[in-house]
Formats: sequence, structure tokens, C-alpha cells
Amino acid sequence: MTTVIAFIVIFGALVFFHELGHLIFAKRAGILCREFAIGFGPKVFSHKRAETTYTIRLLPIGGFVRMAGEDPEMIEIKPGHRIGLVLDKDEIVNKIILNNKEKFPNCRIVEVEFADIEKDLIIKGFPDDEDEVLKTFRIDPKAVIVENGTESQIAPIDRQFGSKTLGQRTMAIFAGPMMNFVLAFFVFIIIAFLQGVPTNEPKLGEITPDGAAMTAGLKKGDLIQTINGSEISSWSDVVEVIRKNPNEKLDFSILRDKKDLEITVTPIEKTVEGKKIGLIGVYSPVEKSPIQAVKSGFTETYFWTKQIFVMVGKLVTGQFSIDALSGPVGIYQATDSVAKSGIYYLMKWAGILSINLGIMNLLPIPALDGGRLMFFAVEAVRGKPIDRQKEGMVHFIGFALLMLLMLVVTWNDIQRFFL
Repeated sequence: MTTVIAFIVIFGALVFFHELGHLIFAKRAGILCREFAIGFGPKVFSHKRAETTYTIRLLPIGGFVRMAGEDPEMIEIKPGHRIGLVLDKDEIVNKIILNNKEKFPNCRIVEVEFADIEKDLIIKGFPDDEDEVLKTFRIDPKAVIVENGTESQIAPIDRQFGSKTLGQRTMAIFAGPMMNFVLAFFVFIIIAFLQGVPTNEPKLGEITPDGAAMTAGLKKGDLIQTINGSEISSWSDVVEVIRKNPNEKLDFSILRDKKDLEITVTPIEKTVEGKKIGLIGVYSPVEKSPIQAVKSGFTETYFWTKQIFVMVGKLVTGQFSIDALSGPVGIYQATDSVAKSGIYYLMKWAGILSINLGIMNLLPIPALDGGRLMFFAVEAVRGKPIDRQKEGMVHFIGFALLMLLMLVVTWNDIQRFFL
């Protein structure tokens, strides 16, 4: 159960912050965002705030932000349609009723002659209460269309995704992967702040209760000056001497509470990766400070970003096979193993997964954010966008291939772990 909860929390957080990036920058650009969803399929939870409906859906395999102009928009209101109009005190239309008009006794029934709910925001028609008189009604930019009891806000052209500048559209798409890197950065900062950042000072950190250091009488905070008479200037020097001398007595000259002490320690022999080394059961010293935590956040984010790019490069060049990839089942299994190591390892795993998600989404693959950005790059070169139907077809094919890849990877995971 612990693994299930950890998996849901981590995966949910990664998707949430990814989609939150899209939402924030889309709204900053003035794009109408109809829905912010975690998951796909039927709705499990729904709450509307302002213009956006926030939902949790049944299948926890991703998420999306539904922006005006990206999905099929409102039903076209054609000449001859009989609709109901709800007007405010200034005679501005704030609701357009397509059916079940009897539920709105205050609406005016109009036979449509002309309607434009995107550019001019007007409806021309013949009201039932005014014989043969053509009247023009102005529409509120935030008016809603009501069909089968469901309200949908209209999307004037200036609120649609496609009407925004190339820079605004690019940022709205790029912001998703960007937020995954930001999330990882802050996760690594929190880890560093709570655990401390390792330093190279020749000072003892935490002492394990079953190690040679504890038996000999060494304590946390002891400053090592010499070992067997050789001067020690860094923690790297300490590690090197101890590892090279398993089962050999070492004379430590230390400074503790401003007093010089001499303590003899015999490193215990351990075999690691086929080599015999000495260990005394002591961790490296750490420093807990906000500045060091921020530096560690940058360092860790850069390191894992570089590592994942190297792995992707090997996959593209054929140095890794598709069998090396893991899907949700494989990630769940890995999460189970990491969770047993403690909360800090689990947090680090979440940060690495967040970077991985950000990088994968930036790959120039149709249906992913990187595929969208690739089309924007072509638009920047051409000076005009690619035909939306053609782009949509490319994304559809890309999505189908991604689903096929997901099935193959998931089947490999199942074979690897359950068969």
C-alpha cells in the first residue's frame, strides 16, 4: 500500500506541475483554458473556478490543459435556428440557449438570420415578440452557450490559442517541460537543506553504531589532522587512506573540543565490486545552509539532466534496445525498491523522474510538446503556420505510435517482473 501511495503521489505531482506550467503561461497570454485535467477518461472529480474546470479523470496516465482553439469549438449557429437569448440589463447577451428553452422563462426566442460568436460577437435575428423586425444583439465576450443543460463559454478569436503570437504559443507549450525541471530543482534543494550538503573538510560526519570508528571512540565532528603521521587536508584524503588499509591499524591524530587526541582505528575489510577495501563506518561531513542547498539543487539538476540526455542519445544510436525502456509498470516496480531505502531516496527518485518527463516531452516527436515546438520552429522559418489539418494528422499518427510503443514497453515490463 505504501508503494501504491508513493507512486500515485509522485506521478500525480509530476503531471500536475507539468500541466500547471501550460495553464499558467496560457492564461498569461490571455488564452481561454476550458479544462485543467489530471488523467484521461471519465471524470472522477470536477470543480469549476472562473473560466476553467479542474478535473481528475479515471485513468492516471497523464493530463492535459484544454485551450480554446485547440479542440473543436462551439456548435455553429446557422440561419434558421431558433435559439433563446438571456440578456443583462444593458441588453447584452450573456447566455445562448440552444435547446430546452422552456427552462429559461426569461429568455427571448429568436430566429437566427446571422451569427458571429468569434469575431464581431453579434447575433442578428427575428425575435418572436417583435413581428418581422430584424434585430441585432451584441454578445458579451464571456457569454456561455447552453446545450442539454451544460454551459460552455464562447471563445472570441482573441482568446483562442491560434490568435496569439508565436512567442506566446511557444512559451505556453514549453512551460510544461520547463516546470518539470523547476520541480526537480526545488526537490533537490529541499533534500540538500534537510540532509545537508557533503563537504570535503576532513571532519567526521555521522558515525554508524556497528563500525570500527564507534568501537575506537571516534565521534561526529572530530577534525582529522594526520593519519599514521601523514598530513590530512580533505575528506578525500581520509577516504583514500582508510580504503587502502583494510585490517591495518591506523593512528588518527584528531582535534576535538580544542584538544589534540590520538586514537587507533582498524578499518574493517569489505569486498566491493571485486575489490577489498577498508571501512570504518563513518559518513562524510555535511553543511546545512540555504546557499549550499541552492547550489546543490543546481548541481543535481544539471547532473541528472546530462545523464538522461546521454541515455537518450544511446537509445537513438542503438546502444540501448527498446527492452531497456520502462513504462508505468517498470516505474512502479522501481518506486517500490526506492521506497524501501527511505524518504530522501524517494524524493530524489521523484526529482529524477521529473527531469526525465521534461526531457521526453521536449523530444521532437509528434503529439509531444517537443513535436509542437518543432512545428513552431518551422513556422518561424517559413513566416507562416503549417496548415492545421496537416499538423493535426501528423500529431494523430504520432500519438498512435506512442500508444503502440507504450503497449510494447508495458508488455516488456510485465514479462520482466511478473512472468
